[in-house]
Amino acid sequence: MRVEHLLKDESLGLRLLWAEDTLLGRVISGVTVTDLEDPARFVRPGEAVLSGLVWWTPQDGRGKAERFVSALKHAGAAVLLAGEETHGSVPDDLVEACARHDVPVAGVPAHVMFRAITDTVYLRQWGDLSRRQALPEALRARLTRLVTQQAAPETILTTAFTHLDPAAPATAYLFTAAGRTVAATPGAAEIPARDAAALLRSETGATVAVEADAVSPYERRHLHVPDSAAAPPRMLHEIAAILGLSQEARARQRDIQRQAADELGALLTDPAAETAGVEAALRTCGLPAEGPYRVIAADTGTRRHEQAEGALAEVVAHAHAGVGPAAVGRLPDGTAFAVMPETAEALTGSLQQIWALVQASAPAMPLHGGTGAAASGPPDLSGALAQACYALASTRTTAPNASALTDATALTGLQALLTGIPADVRTAYSRTVLGPLLAPHNAGTTALLQTLETFLAHDGSWARTAEALHLHVNTVHYRIQRIEHFTGRSLSRLDDRLDLRAALLCHAAPTVPAVTGGRRARSSTSRAR
Repeated sequence: MRVEHLLKDESLGLRLLWAEDTLLGRVISGVTVTDLEDPARFVRPGEAVLSGLVWWTPQDGRGKAERFVSALKHAGAAVLLAGEETHGSVPDDLVEACARHDVPVAGVPAHVMFRAITDTVYLRQWGDLSRRQALPEALRARLTRLVTQQAAPETILTTAFTHLDPAAPATAYLFTAAGRTVAATPGAAEIPARDAAALLRSETGATVAVEADAVSPYERRHLHVPDSAAAPPRMLHEIAAILGLSQEARARQRDIQRQAADELGALLTDPAAETAGVEAALRTCGLPAEGPYRVIAADTGTRRHEQAEGALAEVVAHAHAGVGPAAVGRLPDGTAFAVMPETAEALTGSLQQIWALVQASAPAMPLHGGTGAAASGPPDLSGALAQACYALASTRTTAPNASALTDATALTGLQALLTGIPADVRTAYSRTVLGPLLAPHNAGTTALLQTLETFLAHDGSWARTAEALHLHVNTVHYRIQRIEHFTGRSLSRLDDRLDLRAALLCHAAPTVPAVTGGRRARSSTSRAR
């Protein structure tokens, strides 16, 4: 299928916004749906790129459009199909960027589902493949029946490669982008996730992306054959397409499971929920009636909550072999969460490594996470979820543009603890407690604020404060009196010192690193010696 064929399909109603005539003859090899600001890693040459433009904002719109289209140009995209629903129309900045980089661009009306476009492309491709007889007709029919019967990916993979050469079937793997082995042919050597992820980035063997709608970048799969001569490329692409249909079917089935998880999340955030209701929801999700459990909360810093949900699904799948079934869904406020049994010591030790592998699947998108202490049973799950959400808020504060997972049990210092409090609340608290000391452009109050910080950092020592500030002790005494006058607090009282220290920390930019896996967070409140 060529770009011009897709644009002429009246059932889709695509509106051409810019393209040179010569560019309309480009052949479309597939479709990628993305809302990443830098999608280059997930776009393959010749693909049509569908984007809802969630990543674009009027602020710095020209710069973001330039980066996005430049990435498409570098990846060799055939055409950009831009959704009009998010912004009402396709921004001019984007159209101009496409013209600069020779990337055809068309608008997708709000009423047109992206699935309709992908179906149009792939149905046309399937027709072409059938005419070329890449796979034996009998094998294609058998694999299609397996998809209809919802057979496991391992069954489909084994059937495909055994049929191609029953005497010596080729070794093949189905990996996620994070390196998790979804399926492998019989006798295939086990490959650790980290090694598999590196293998996908290398040029060893043959790797074909498995295209599937309704899955997040974190759940994208790849068909990998160590021996590139084991099957013709066209056959590998057909097998990958069938595996994509299988994944789509399972994704639709998982939607039902996620509804049950959403109901569990609603109960865990409802103060009036009874334990019996939580226990029933756990059973519906396939979770054991007794703990301990581990709860994780996550987001990706975007309005598309399904991205974080997909990331958690992949995190849980990595740990699934050791901990059994899990529930992955969304809380009423849209935050993604997961509840899984805490039955393996390896889980807490490996969770950080799993998180790093999963977030590397979409490096341009910050993946924030939080987890708390294990819940011993259903009555403790609400508290564990609250801890996880608080730790998630801390991650957003300390690593707004990076991927990190914070463990609530590691927030052991005052500064670390305060990072989980909303920024507006921290600002209001610091203004209330410090009052006139925060007056802008006032040298006198600036000196008092510096004196207060130094005095508290030196455990209230007059001599060490004077030495650090190169002042006479009497000057320090005078300044402390002024601070007490302005704030109404006495620095001789421990409670007042703590209040002022907390206010200073709330006023300063948070610098506590996110942590996970049980490591302790170091707080800047440690005493100076």
